[in-house]
Amino acid sequence: MKKIVCYLRVSTARQGSSGLGMDAQLQSVEQYASSMSASITATFTEVETGKLNARPELVKALHLAKVTGATLVIAKLDRLSRNAAFLITLQDAGVKFVAADLPQANNLTIGIMALVAQQEAEAISKRTKEALQAAKRRGKVLGNPNGAAALLKAAKSNTAALSVIKTKADLHAANLQPVIDSLKSEGIISLGGIAKAFNERGMLTPRGGIWHKTSVSNLLARISR
Repeated sequence: MKKIVCYLRVSTARQGSSGLGMDAQLQSVEQYASSMSASITATFTEVETGKLNARPELVKALHLAKVTGATLVIAKLDRLSRNAAFLITLQDAGVKFVAADLPQANNLTIGIMALVAQQEAEAISKRTKEALQAAKRRGKVLGNPNGAAALLKAAKSNTAALSVIKTKADLHAANLQPVIDSLKSEGIISLGGIAKAFNERGMLTPRGGIWHKTSVSNLLARISR
């Protein structure tokens, strides 16, 4: 029997705690599994804002699909079709992937969607910069008018911001611990080897980038602490 790893995504903590949207997604995936005479071996649920590239549940879902040869299935591709980071992760993961609402989609489809999403994000960034430059030419003062006072105020809240970043990094490291253990059991223990394995599986750094020896070293140091 074919194996399926189910990945569900809701965009806010409120939806995650209430289950709003997840039941419908799960039902869609279950209907697809039934039509393909497949079994769902595991279900991973991501609760995120949509603005963050770090997706620990997606990392775990992709890893399980990779090591078991299962197909990763999501309910609706249209909800994620503009999310370049998600699409690129799927494209680079080397895992069989299906969207229940668009089962005919393939790696080429995903690749095209990723390019379009990336170009759209770049276009928005370009338009924003051009608008700021035009405002500056009109004599509009840009930036914070309070100057140094604003910087001093920001410095006071910097400790809290750093605490949030550290917590997210610790969570990301904890989510990758089972993957590290699995790689070590396969004999992959060097920094370069782990970085290569992470990148081949489409696993992202906490900031959504690719892995290097230094980032793996930092990850291992965080885990050991």
